[in-house]
Amino acid sequence: MGASSGRHLAGFFNGEKLRLEEVFRFENGAVDVDGKLYWDLLGLWTSVRRGLQKAGAEMGKDIVSVGVDTWGVDFGLLGPGDELLGNPLHYRDARTNDMPERAFSIVPREEIFRHTGLQFLQFNTLFQLLAMKLAGSPLLDIAQTLLMVPDLFHWLLTGVKCNEMTEASTSQFYNPVTGGWATELLDKFDLPTGILGKIEQPGTDLGPLRANLVTETRLSAAKVILPASHDTGSAVMAVPARSVAGERPDWCYISLGTWALMGIESPRPVINDTVLKHNFTNEGGVGNTSRVLKNITGLWLLQECRRIWNLAGRNWDWEDLNGLSAAAEPLVSFIDPDVSDFVAPANMPEAICEFCRRSGQRVPADEGAVLRCAQDSLAMKFRHVLAMCEEIVGGRLETIHIVGGGTRNRQVCQAAADACGRRLVTGPIEATAIGNVMVQAVAAGDVASIAEAREVVRRSFDVEEYEPQNTPAWDDAYEKFLEIH
Repeated sequence: MGASSGRHLAGFFNGEKLRLEEVFRFENGAVDVDGKLYWDLLGLWTSVRRGLQKAGAEMGKDIVSVGVDTWGVDFGLLGPGDELLGNPLHYRDARTNDMPERAFSIVPREEIFRHTGLQFLQFNTLFQLLAMKLAGSPLLDIAQTLLMVPDLFHWLLTGVKCNEMTEASTSQFYNPVTGGWATELLDKFDLPTGILGKIEQPGTDLGPLRANLVTETRLSAAKVILPASHDTGSAVMAVPARSVAGERPDWCYISLGTWALMGIESPRPVINDTVLKHNFTNEGGVGNTSRVLKNITGLWLLQECRRIWNLAGRNWDWEDLNGLSAAAEPLVSFIDPDVSDFVAPANMPEAICEFCRRSGQRVPADEGAVLRCAQDSLAMKFRHVLAMCEEIVGGRLETIHIVGGGTRNRQVCQAAADACGRRLVTGPIEATAIGNVMVQAVAAGDVASIAEAREVVRRSFDVEEYEPQNTPAWDDAYEKFLEIH
């Protein structure tokens, strides 16, 4: 389940290869209620049930298990009697706009990082809870359980309340060194810790579906297995890279969609001054690994441009947009994708043009120039973060693996190879779903280990390679990008 859509995918494994089959697809997105942004949890739950009904009708007892993955940081609260206390708020809601600064006035930034090793993003769960407390929200007073979004769906499926580790690690009150909640940190903010539950690992068996769901869906044989329920955790599990135990990896990854998550896989958390300086994060990974990465605004830039233009009557699809950007002059103007201007602007194309105007650059004159500016800037941001990754690992990274739906945008992929000057390997596209079902396969005993699961991924899905082109022009333009960064 992603920020703009969700889907049910069935994984068929024959002992050698995996194939995926889409069963059901549904829309998702923020719901604006009097200026506040919510997720439509009950609408999403209805879609989840419909997809499971369709799966049950088509495959029935062949389905061994079910697992849910979603985005990070957002949560719901349960009160007495497991009463759902309202709809979860959307991470782009404005309530956290000044929360990091207010938090740092209570607990220094360095101390928060020491407890959690997490990147500072204004929408992290810690800042959402602090915003509730400072606003005097009565929900915190009556809440008994905090469940992150995928935890909510696993509870709705089974009745079991728990906090899956990879999702918990996005909260900024999970300690990646101890593997437990950073309750000492929460105490300093006077935030409740009794609402936090048991942390469970990917692969945990939560048992069967609720009895009424078994009747409704015909999935009588299916168990619910926790995947890496943070979608990036599942996507990174499906990166078809080889790592040698005891050796420094020579590759990094980008999970590319609405967000771009770029980083390295590490056998342990990396919590030091370099990681703090570059505002990287330590999130939990499958197989007792850590995802040392940076969150980057990804294809959100392009998605919002398309939405605004289509609202104005253009009716452009992605092929149309690619044609416009391909015809535009490259390496003319740049934005920093991660400044607050682009978090939730009313009009993304206007926000891009205004940034260029304010920074003294040529303002994009048409839609193609706006798209080219966004794409080139995203590629340059990857180059900037690649340098940070190499500083953290202490050496050159030879290959960049890009997984996820963003691999369909070949222009962005080629620009990333050009900007970074590295060999780039894309695929698989459905990395999140693949990582999800392969953790289920390991839990079922059909695959022996995460390492073997990656071998299955390599056997099962094609990849595409990009070699850098026109490197001198990108090198020259990078200096210009750094001036506005």
